[in-house]
Amino acid sequence: MQTKKISAASAAPPPVPEGLGSPVSRLALRRVAIDTWHENVAYLHRECDVYRAEGFQALSKVEVRANGRHILATVNVVDDPAIVGCHELGLSEDAFTQLGVEDGYSVAVAQAEPPESMGALFRKIAGERLGRDDFRDIVRDIAGHRYSKIELTAFVVACNRDELDREEVFFLSDAMVATGQRLDWHEPLVVDKHCIGGIPGNRTSMLVVPIVAAHGMLCPKTSSRAITSPAGTADTMEVLANVELPLEQLQSIVRKHRGCLAWGGTAQLSPADDVLISVERPLSIDSPGQMVASILSKKIAAGSTHLVLDIPIGPTAKVRSMPEAQRLRRLFEYVAHRLGLSLDVVITDGRQPIGNGIGPVLEARDVMRVLENDPRAPNDLRQKALRLAGRLIECDPDVRGGDGYGIARDILDSGRALARMQAIIEAQGGKDFDHNNPQLGTLSFEVHAVASGVVAGIDNLQIARVARLAGAPKVQGAGVDLLCKLGETVAQGQPLYRVHAGFAADLEFARQTCARATGYRIGTADDVPRVFVEF
Repeated sequence: MQTKKISAASAAPPPVPEGLGSPVSRLALRRVAIDTWHENVAYLHRECDVYRAEGFQALSKVEVRANGRHILATVNVVDDPAIVGCHELGLSEDAFTQLGVEDGYSVAVAQAEPPESMGALFRKIAGERLGRDDFRDIVRDIAGHRYSKIELTAFVVACNRDELDREEVFFLSDAMVATGQRLDWHEPLVVDKHCIGGIPGNRTSMLVVPIVAAHGMLCPKTSSRAITSPAGTADTMEVLANVELPLEQLQSIVRKHRGCLAWGGTAQLSPADDVLISVERPLSIDSPGQMVASILSKKIAAGSTHLVLDIPIGPTAKVRSMPEAQRLRRLFEYVAHRLGLSLDVVITDGRQPIGNGIGPVLEARDVMRVLENDPRAPNDLRQKALRLAGRLIECDPDVRGGDGYGIARDILDSGRALARMQAIIEAQGGKDFDHNNPQLGTLSFEVHAVASGVVAGIDNLQIARVARLAGAPKVQGAGVDLLCKLGETVAQGQPLYRVHAGFAADLEFARQTCARATGYRIGTADDVPRVFVEF
């Protein structure tokens, strides 16, 4: 959603606001073009009278008010007047956008009071169990950017160290829903599909959405961008169409075409989750409780009534054993039930990447090949998408159990899914993309088998790391193109995969990583790991 801007020339400075707990000073606002990633940062010059008089310290919090809006921001002290002058207050990109006024506007600045939820945070750090109101207070302060990165980290680590019980996970999920917008489609059946992640190339959402939408079911798919992976659904869809859609446009597309594939950041659904993710991902913390709260809060906020959840298991997946998958399934089911969401959990094969391409352009190529029923399309991506779409179609009360897969296959084979995807692409603002001649990174190298035998293992984490180092997802044409999959017989020197990059430095980083570990294990057919999953 677009924030309304107030012109500094046309608007008089607002009166000094009442009710601030500290002395209020006024400074001219300056936009500092620094992306601080979900953290509001204010910049004060060291010689600023306000800084010297109020006793501000670096990393302390200030409250900034202007035109009826207010934000909290962490103070950074600068000495360069080119960044911010002595009579100015600088704000980072996120903070400036939230405040919604222009450069030069006179803003009120005061010392910020500590977040009201700090007591609850300290109790969680001490290992105590928190109640519903505690989580509501904490999540409200997180969504309001009242926590510093240090305080956010303390909360995430405390919840990870002393694993949340199922009641606490429900409280956290419910609180995260309550802090943002909640969409209401005024329909009894609104479906979605989600994967817990960790499997490169797993772009089933871009196939499931047009299939179920062509069946007539409402599927408003809002997806994330990659943070540590080579591509998220939004990154791959962005190769084909615009994904940053104003909420009104998103709603219009969904009502007309029964589905969308958009980035969820513009809709302000469960905004506290976006803030928490900015801390969790760099720390590689993805505890079951926080994962459940993150996923289910987003789905409830998006107005979903029915969800099919994909939990892949494998030696290098997020979940590595069936007992672990079953425990996670039960937690998801408990919280979903408390939230009033109908949930169908599917445990799938996560032993290797899904599809051939890993990276935005390569994954978009695979998706379009499946939609066009191209013989070159990766069959594992096609089959998994059909089975997931079939499970969603069986949410339709007019469809008999077991018929979903056949209906999904007919929709795909007939071209109806392709037609629906093309309509969604056009509605979102289609881009010029030829999947038969995709614009890949101009630099490339191949990784070859060191011995003859059978592909007995593919390390999801290592392959994702190589694709990331090659430049994905920032460089859309970068990534890894798999030439061999699990169980295939290979000869010594045969290419296993091809790495594409847009820049020489990225190519060299990826090459060095592959030299240390290819991510492939060559053995015998008996060495191929077995997993007993639903599909």
